[in-house]
Amino acid sequence: MKQGLSEWIRVPLIVARGINNGYESIIQMNRPTLGLTAAVHGNELNGVFCIHRLMAEIDCENLNGTIVAIPCVNVPGYLAYTREFIDKRDLNREFPGNEMGMPSQIYAYHLMTKIVSHLNVLIDLHTASFGRMNSFYVRANLHDEAVSHVNNSLAFFKMAKLMCPQIILHNNGQDGTLREAASTRGVKVITVEIGNPQTIQKTYTSWCYSGLLNILHYFGMRSHPGKDLNHQPIICSHGYWMYTRTGGVLEVYPKVSVFVDKGELIATIRDIFGNIVDEYYAPCKSIIIGKSSNPVAMSGDRIAHIGFIHDKNQPFPLFAKEEY
Repeated sequence: MKQGLSEWIRVPLIVARGINNGYESIIQMNRPTLGLTAAVHGNELNGVFCIHRLMAEIDCENLNGTIVAIPCVNVPGYLAYTREFIDKRDLNREFPGNEMGMPSQIYAYHLMTKIVSHLNVLIDLHTASFGRMNSFYVRANLHDEAVSHVNNSLAFFKMAKLMCPQIILHNNGQDGTLREAASTRGVKVITVEIGNPQTIQKTYTSWCYSGLLNILHYFGMRSHPGKDLNHQPIICSHGYWMYTRTGGVLEVYPKVSVFVDKGELIATIRDIFGNIVDEYYAPCKSIIIGKSSNPVAMSGDRIAHIGFIHDKNQPFPLFAKEEY
C-alpha cells in the first residue's frame, strides 16, 4: 500500500525460523508458525517491547518452528502517536479488509492475505486506549465449541492460562477485529491486554514475556518455559463497561484487577464547582478489568470495565461480545 508521496508504507517484520522448518512441521501439526502482533492501535506500545525482548533472546539453533512478529502493525498511527489509522478509522474494526476499500481496509486486507493467513497461532498484543487503564488480561473465546482440541491440542483456554494473566475474559471478539478475522480463517488466536497506552510498563511487559515463553514451550518450540509467575487468573464469563449518565469531573475509586462487592461505590461525578451530581455502584461482586483515567467526562463516557466472575458449574455463554 502506498501513501501520499507515492512511497510504500513499510511494515516491520521479524522472522525467526528454527532448525525444524515451520512449514514441514505444520503439516504434522506439532510445530506451528506462531505470529505476534503489536500496535494494531498506534499508541499501544507495551506489546512492542515484549516482541523486542522475545525476538532478541530467541536462539534459532534451538528453536523448533517459526515465529513471525510484527512489532508495529499500524505504522501511520504509531508515527502520529494515535490509536487510529491514517484515515482516522479504527484499524481493528476493518479486518479482514477490502482490496478495493478505504485506506484502512486496504491495509488490513494486505496484512491478512500476506502475513496472517500463513499463521497457525496468533497472539495479538494490545493495551488500553487513551484515557484508560487496563490490568494484564487475556480475551479469548472460552465456549465449549471453541475450546475443542485444535493444533497440538492447544485450546484457547490453555493459551490464555499459559500467559499467566491477572484476568481471563470470555469474549467472542468484535466483528472487524484482527482476532475475529484470524479465527474465522482457522488461526488459533488470543488477545493480550498489557496495561496502558503510549508508555512502557516493565512489570506488565515482563509478565507478558514470560507468558509468551510458556506458549512457545507448550508447542515444543522451545525447551524451557518462562518464569513461574504464580498467578491464579480470575476467570470472567463476560464483562461490560459502566457509562456515565451525566458529564462532569469523574473520579473512579478501585484500582484495576481489584474485586468489588455488590453495592460498592465505584465512581462519582462532580460538577465544576465540586458538588457531587452522580454516583455509580457495582452491580454485583465482580472485578475491575479496566477503568477510565481521564477525569473530564461527558455524558456517555466510560467509567470502569467490570468482569463478572465465572461460575465453574455453569457453561460459558455462546455469545459474549462487548465494546472495548
